[in-house]
Amino acid sequence: MAHFIDRRLNGKNKSTVNRQRFLRRHKQQIKESIADAVNKRSITDVESGEDITIPSRDIREPSFHQGRGGQREVVHPGNDQFSPGDRIERPQGGAGQGGAGEGQASPDGEGQDEFVFQISKDEYLDLLFEDLELPNLEKNQLNKIVEWKTFRSGYKSSGVPANIAIVKSLQNSLARRTAMTAAKRRQLRELEQTLDQLMSTEPAQPLEEDRVKQEIKNLREKISSVPFIDTFDLRYKNYERRPQPTSQAVMFCLMDVSGSMDQATKDMAKRFYILLYLFLNRTYKNVDVVFIRHHTQAKEVDEHEFFYSQETGGTIVSSALRMMDDIIKKRYSPAEWNIYAAQASDGDNWADDSPGCRELLDKHILPVSRYYSYIEITRRAHQTLWREYEALANHSNFAMQNIRSVEDIFPVFRELFKKQVN
Repeated sequence: MAHFIDRRLNGKNKSTVNRQRFLRRHKQQIKESIADAVNKRSITDVESGEDITIPSRDIREPSFHQGRGGQREVVHPGNDQFSPGDRIERPQGGAGQGGAGEGQASPDGEGQDEFVFQISKDEYLDLLFEDLELPNLEKNQLNKIVEWKTFRSGYKSSGVPANIAIVKSLQNSLARRTAMTAAKRRQLRELEQTLDQLMSTEPAQPLEEDRVKQEIKNLREKISSVPFIDTFDLRYKNYERRPQPTSQAVMFCLMDVSGSMDQATKDMAKRFYILLYLFLNRTYKNVDVVFIRHHTQAKEVDEHEFFYSQETGGTIVSSALRMMDDIIKKRYSPAEWNIYAAQASDGDNWADDSPGCRELLDKHILPVSRYYSYIEITRRAHQTLWREYEALANHSNFAMQNIRSVEDIFPVFRELFKKQVN
């Protein structure tokens, strides 16, 4: 019997391949767990990793085993409670709950043991934002900061040993040796034929045979002296850097912080914008984000103030739209930038201001925007702002959604930014 011992060193990432295979195989269950986890997280920890739970029956592998086979007689104990065809009720309380949790049954009433594992921040965000994109993104022109990318560009005759093109060098060697020895090999074949004729004819001609043999020997030495590879044969892979067109994009985040927005509503708005901010930074490079907070007056702020400032007041939505329009005209030419916007509000607004908001969008903002999304966070009946925005439904680059609770945030986010099928 032969014994094999594997003495290969195990690297620190020895399970990486298996881990990625596991994530691909059970992607659907993992994505469902992540979608549930998004709603349960606080605003400050959306960006960290996550503990994922999968029922063990979903990861159980099929197995083959030896059956008992043959004919056998089995005596089963009888019962005095049931007859064939009776329906047995599901156990109540803790019976049959398996590993679903202390004091509660599993969602489907069946026992299940759970498999829990930790996914990293990168894995979490990759799965969270999979199949999402900025709609209608187009390449307008080269960015101010030109990005360079290295491309293969043929071969060159000098370079560093690490860049040697082995196949190309051997091809050149074969071509050179063929060119340098072709005439000599042809002459060698003719001399060998001449020698065969001399040796088969009578009377023998030893002097002539010796002369031909010496010429054959000299030709073979010349052919063998041609080097297998020469410095002239060497070719090196050539690389060149080329400027790459970059998709310039700017995202305007407009958030209502008026007095009608209670803390729970503001937290839901911040949750949505944190998802949007992570999505932009994770998926796209060099995307500008402009944060605008507004009550009766609009103010452009930085990321920290946008999410944590406690400023509040009345409600005039058009102030934010006018500020966005001014910033576009001053800093973001539509000919050079892909312009996006996401507006969150509870729908409260001065009745006289709502028609002006619709006109600003219709005449100034939507014609220069790739995509504009309006999110209304309220459980109440929609008010004038929603009804005015409904008149913009004829614009293909405008979308509006209603968020009623924390559980609606991620589904709405995915609906607004799902990949478009061409």
